Amino acid sequence: MWMRHTVDLALRHGVAIGAHPSFPDLNGFGRRNMVVSADEAKNDVTYQVGALQAFTADKKLQHVKPHGAMYNMAVNDESLAQAICESILEIDPDMILVALAGSRWLDIAEDMGLKVAREIFADRALNADGTLVSRSQPGSVIHDTAEVVERSLRMVTEGKATAITGEQIDVQADSLCLHGDTPGAVEMAASLKRELEAADVEILPLARILG
Repeated sequence: MWMRHTVDLALRHGVAIGAHPSFPDLNGFGRRNMVVSADEAKNDVTYQVGALQAFTADKKLQHVKPHGAMYNMAVNDESLAQAICESILEIDPDMILVALAGSRWLDIAEDMGLKVAREIFADRALNADGTLVSRSQPGSVIHDTAEVVERSLRMVTEGKATAITGEQIDVQADSLCLHGDTPGAVEMAASLKRELEAADVEILPLARILG
């Protein structure tokens, strides 16, 4: 029911549709690490992406962005990263993989012939190597709207971010993530959109950005 409702909302508002597959971990909301084989991961992605495809009129999705632990583990696990990419390529090679900016995962995907979108995070703290600070650590999720907006504008317009340990790091991105379950996410999104547009940043579907 939620897939149908979400697809209908996206179509009504002209928003491109993508899948957000995860490990089969409902109780942990997909945010707990799991030990799975490459085949298991590939088939989990295929199953979930295919389910969402079935709800779209033309059976097409713009992108795939793995969720939670699957996403974070694929940043450092080349076997998992490759399995996810294989699934996407077999389903629809025109789909875009959304993955962490600066990660080896993007190189793997591009070497396999996938279109990629580099992603940064509006409401998550970064380690000095550009990875996300674990949610188990204090300060990993940023709740202050002004801070979310300020750091996002800097990442988008200057290509710079401050790590949780104070280092200045370079970032390049095509996509900016704001988690829907972060308290106040709707207000954050509205403020962020308003300030990005005020800074002359054009917000477009990934397919148009990447051509």
